[in-house]
Amino acid sequence: MHHIATLNWFGILVAALSGFVIGSIWYGPLFQKPWMQLTGMSKEKGAEASMALTFGGAYVLNALGATGLAILLGDHGGWGTGLHTGAFTGFFFIATALGVIYLFEQRPFKLWCINAAYQVVNFAAMGTILGAWPR
Repeated sequence: MHHIATLNWFGILVAALSGFVIGSIWYGPLFQKPWMQLTGMSKEKGAEASMALTFGGAYVLNALGATGLAILLGDHGGWGTGLHTGAFTGFFFIATALGVIYLFEQRPFKLWCINAAYQVVNFAAMGTILGAWPR
């Protein structure tokens, strides 16, 4: 594990951006229609939201997740280790925690699949970036 002072902060900030790249594809051409239908979201409703709050908040939360991954990875570098650690974290921690919430909120299974899979891919990408980033 890393001490917080020795973390690669630039790598963490770049890894946090990867969620936007993946999200623009995931919630755009890949799953936009079913996601919007399942959430009741529309382009008009989305345009009413504060973009600074939405995107700024998402970036801060992604940066926190990337920081956690960097700490978890420690000195065990390499893109393969990062990919494995990120995917493992995304599936076994993030997706399962979302699943519990979705069960109690009685949200659709298909929506959980879309959102949980995004998080697995997002964390796998962040882990890959952090693992491959030169220290």
